[in-house]
Amino acid sequence: MHLVGRQGGLVTVRGVLQVHSAPPALSPHIEWAVAGIIGVPVKLHWIEQPAAPGSVRTELAWQGRPGISGEVASALATWNLLRFEVTEEASPGCDAVRYSCTPSLGMFSGTVSANGDIMISENRLRAVMTLAASARSACHGRAAAGSQAGGPDGDQLGALQDLHGLRHPALGGSLEAELSLLLGDPWDAELEPFRHASAGAPVRWLHAAG
Repeated sequence: MHLVGRQGGLVTVRGVLQVHSAPPALSPHIEWAVAGIIGVPVKLHWIEQPAAPGSVRTELAWQGRPGISGEVASALATWNLLRFEVTEEASPGCDAVRYSCTPSLGMFSGTVSANGDIMISENRLRAVMTLAASARSACHGRAAAGSQAGGPDGDQLGALQDLHGLRHPALGGSLEAELSLLLGDPWDAELEPFRHASAGAPVRWLHAAG
């Protein structure tokens, strides 16, 4: 299917939803959730996922208004049982984007360049530089004091790690670990076996309403 572009003043973009693994009982609920966002009935072709016996996989290529990918990703992430990815091509005023989600890591989102590279903004780079520097400062403070406290910076960092550490194990780690997190490396590592297992799966095209 081709990209319609502007039609009657409406901008449309293409995107792909890949559900890498899902409990079979959730398959109709996923179809209903996607249909409610896209605005047309959705009936997906589910097949077994060999990388996770007992689970199923599917793929849907869609064409609709910009921003649908984020809505679909947010809706599917609420189940906390799915491994999936949603991509959306660039459109006027909007960058291309990819969402990845796993039960253990939660959601990752990244801006994608034309060749598929993840693009990291200046603000996000500065934030991880600050976080990594705070971690080093806290470690040095604890070493100098010979205690677990590390002062207010250490307490703040510890609170962040307690809150987010399970989903984001690099939080407060080295700059290299923080950058790896921004690039989505943990998500890629977990999803890669499922991507390979899904190669050649049937793909259905769907045009959104409106």
